[in-house]
Amino acid sequence: MLEVILVILAFSLMIFIHELGHFVMALRVGIKVEIFSLGMGPKIFSVTRNGIEYRLSLVPIGGYVKMLGEDPSEAVTGEKGEFGAQPAWSRFKVLIAGVTLNYILGLVLMWIVFMAGYPIITTKVGALVDDFPAKKAGIEVGDKVLAIDGKAVSDWEVLIELMHKKTAGDVKVTVDRDGRKMDFTLKPVVKETKDLLGNDVKIAQVGIVNSDERSYLKYGPGEALIKGAQKQVSFVVITYRGLWSLITGRLAFKENVSGPVGIFNLMTQAAKIGIIPLVLLTALISTLLGVFNVLPVPPLDGGLILFLGIEKLRGKPLSKKAQEIAMQAGWMFFIGLMLFATYNDIFGKLGK
Repeated sequence: MLEVILVILAFSLMIFIHELGHFVMALRVGIKVEIFSLGMGPKIFSVTRNGIEYRLSLVPIGGYVKMLGEDPSEAVTGEKGEFGAQPAWSRFKVLIAGVTLNYILGLVLMWIVFMAGYPIITTKVGALVDDFPAKKAGIEVGDKVLAIDGKAVSDWEVLIELMHKKTAGDVKVTVDRDGRKMDFTLKPVVKETKDLLGNDVKIAQVGIVNSDERSYLKYGPGEALIKGAQKQVSFVVITYRGLWSLITGRLAFKENVSGPVGIFNLMTQAAKIGIIPLVLLTALISTLLGVFNVLPVPPLDGGLILFLGIEKLRGKPLSKKAQEIAMQAGWMFFIGLMLFATYNDIFGKLGK
């Protein structure tokens, strides 16, 4: 039960931060905010201050800021505080502010993780695959891999990255066994497979399997910030590359798309391991929200920014009818996507 509460709080934090960005920037540029809601659906309670209704709504996964004149279907009155009455640059700042705070939240949480201790899987050998080079050569369960061809390995991720590249010739594996360094020369098995982005690749394998042993990498504040920024940038890059692989069909849509149920389940599992894994996953998902919200598809922030770009090129905004049609089409697409992802989470991945 505690894990569920922590995950709901994590979701609420990500949504609150995003909407807070829209809210604060709207007020700064002179747009009238009518509603600030944490949560979606029916309101549980609300309070009004300075003409703004602050709501707590029933569904904790979501939230929104309602600005005067934001909806294209609303009649334009010419009131100074209307969204559409502001210069395009002011509207852009409001739209991009939520995404910006999601990225900042992700970076801050990543920074905290690298200071508290970034979780890694150690290089301890947990199992050996029969008829593969490692077992034949005499590597044993419990050995700790120190280096691959003389290159030190700090964790299992680095070990696998180095090993997979050894597709030609022999490879020297240095291990620690009860305090003794031992070298093994192996001839890897080369396998053709697909990487995380669906590309055809060749990888080298020697038949070693990781253990459950974990360690933590800790850094001072300055280095932790750099490490956090590097991790966030690499995550953004691989996410966009993954999206492109989905669009081009290199990645199977069904196996690689999750909705709120799947994400909630993943975060709950992380919370059961510990608070640091949950904070790390929250950092990644907050960054992911930033990535998806700038996609040029209405009704996402990126779709509304696209409208602004078209307005600047044309010298006038799209007609209300065109904006309404685009918004309705976008909502239909995302509702369909959400239903598919939820069904897939429950009866597909989670049902296995």
